Amino acid sequence: MRESVIYQDILQEGALSIVMRLLRRKVGSVPPAQLLKIQALNSTQLNDLAEALLDFSGLTDLEAWLAQNQS
Repeated sequence: MRESVIYQDILQEGALSIVMRLLRRKVGSVPPAQLLKIQALNSTQLNDLAEALLDFSGLTDLEAWLAQNQS
């Protein structure tokens, strides 16, 4: 079951939801352009972003992270 596409999609959606909540709390409103880039991240990238955002001090940190980690 854990290998199923549906299960993976559910995990991805959960990770995205958590990352977005943390980002809003850390940097405020996330512009639509960055939101689209975040939604395009895979699971590994979302986990990396979740860890990296702990050190963010503003939106510029998010923009820099996305520029370096976009596939």
